[in-house]
Amino acid sequence: MTDETQTPEGTPKAEKPKKEKRPQQVYTLVIEVGRKKGDGLPKGATGAALMCYASGVDEAEAVRETVLILKQADLAPLDVTGYGTLKEREEQGHEIDEHERELMQRALDENSVIIAQMDPFFD
Repeated sequence: MTDETQTPEGTPKAEKPKKEKRPQQVYTLVIEVGRKKGDGLPKGATGAALMCYASGVDEAEAVRETVLILKQADLAPLDVTGYGTLKEREEQGHEIDEHERELMQRALDENSVIIAQMDPFFD
């Protein structure tokens, strides 16, 4: 008798290939939000830009998770611009200070979204 799993007809079953687990990475995102009742933005603001660090196996997942969290916080996401991972940003010549690196590491460690900065828009 072999260790091979067989179908009821006695033919060997093809084993499913194991999914390769992709590591989480942190992506830098800038999300523009509009106004919505209860959003907590300052009086007179027409919206805001949020700089976020979000973890995900790819940028699309990081964007989806961030938008979902912002909607749950009564914000109205309008547009998302992705700036890539820490490595990608370094390759593009971005200057990244120690505080920013710490926030990115926190997002990775906690598998979370960190809002690092919010700049309200005024007319």
